[in-house]
Amino acid sequence: MLFSTMNKSNRFRLSSFKIFDLMFNQRNIHKLTCRFAVVLLLTCHCLADDGYEMDDFLKREYSLTKPYQGLGSSSSSYWDLMGNAMITTEHVRLTPDLQSRQGAVWSRVPCFLRDWELQVHFKIHGHGKKNLNGDGMALWYTKERMQIGPVFGNMNLFTGLGVFVDTYPNENKNHEKKYNPSTQRVFPYVSGMVGNGTLAYEHDRDGQSTELGGCTALVRNIPHDTFLLIRYTKNRLTIQIDVDGKQEWRDCLDLPGVRLPQGYFFGASSVTGDLSDNHDLISMKLYQLTVERTQEEEEEEELIPSVDNFEHLNKVEVQEEGMSGVQLFFTIVFSVIGIFVLGVVAVVMYGRWKENSRKRFY
Repeated sequence: MLFSTMNKSNRFRLSSFKIFDLMFNQRNIHKLTCRFAVVLLLTCHCLADDGYEMDDFLKREYSLTKPYQGLGSSSSSYWDLMGNAMITTEHVRLTPDLQSRQGAVWSRVPCFLRDWELQVHFKIHGHGKKNLNGDGMALWYTKERMQIGPVFGNMNLFTGLGVFVDTYPNENKNHEKKYNPSTQRVFPYVSGMVGNGTLAYEHDRDGQSTELGGCTALVRNIPHDTFLLIRYTKNRLTIQIDVDGKQEWRDCLDLPGVRLPQGYFFGASSVTGDLSDNHDLISMKLYQLTVERTQEEEEEEELIPSVDNFEHLNKVEVQEEGMSGVQLFFTIVFSVIGIFVLGVVAVVMYGRWKENSRKRFY
């Protein structure tokens, strides 16, 4: 009724206003659509770092994050606590800044992902003077779990992958500087090792003989967050660090030909000796990577950890088993009997030879 009573001029103005309002709304919708597309593109780019796509987001059954509910106590928890490790609201402290402590966390669920990426948020700090701190922490993907030992709180002769954040040079006992001239390494030092159950980590040499590679990482008493990334895809092992506060990954190790079986356990451990530090684990986040594989690659199955062209690992020493008590007894008995028989034969032969000699003489 109101619209019908308007004159032509007012009608034209009202129609123009509606058209302008419609165009303005369409323009806003277009802007919002463009912004959403940009955000979606950036999100996809972040989730597809270096060409690897994160599938199904975070794999919570293999990840350790705040608030650590039920860790080590609840039957519903995916993780176990061991040794001197303790839980706080902000982190899992593997070892406190006290001498002769060791602690660890271990996943209860074996990992059957073929391609994965583990992002670790950690912090190492303490009251010790410069260069008087130790010993460091380790991250694990191994067949064994919950085993106390000398390798950063875990067992030696392990089967699988170990990544070490070593803060004290055992080979170089000079506390005044953490520089090892024999290997050109500066501590703290991050390195990787693959064990097959027979290969020993040499603690006194900081694992030099079995090291796959590594890099210096100044991670102690740092005011900003420190991160470590382990990526395993298509038999390629990559380790990167973010310890400079720049939120950028820096290459530490990149090695093809690394063969790790499925069904192993993730873990983290730490140890202190005469020197100590706080070793805090804030989070371990595991992502599944989606990569294209050939039919032959899909059918491959690794049974024993190995590294192509790595002499120490691929050379498996086979040790002969020692004799049991029964075997040793019969060996001695038969040896004595054999010696006795040979002696009798020798006496008989000598007697016959002597008798024949007499006959020829007569």
